[in-house]
Amino acid sequence: MTSLEVTLSIILFISLVFSTGVVLYARAAIVKLLSISEEMHDLKEMVDALAAHLEGVYELEMFYGDETLGALMEHARSFNKQLETFEYIYGLIEEDAEDTETPADEEETS
Repeated sequence: MTSLEVTLSIILFISLVFSTGVVLYARAAIVKLLSISEEMHDLKEMVDALAAHLEGVYELEMFYGDETLGALMEHARSFNKQLETFEYIYGLIEEDAEDTETPADEEETS
């Protein structure tokens, strides 16, 4: 084995170790991003449910026109609007769910 072969073998080994490390890091980052996306999606659903519940209570005859409930409802709407700026994150989960939907699922929704 010549010096060139040894040098190239060492470079190849280092390159393979580095490439493996990059792939493992990228996989871990993607898993973490999808986990965060799922949590953001759950948070968005909870805020949507809270806003709908507040609106239902506000529309009850005994609470209609209550300024405190009105302000709370407006705060929930504002918070919901702010969460929409993160749609690109929690949208990953919705896109993933659409991609993995089976034909049987599509038949049930039809």
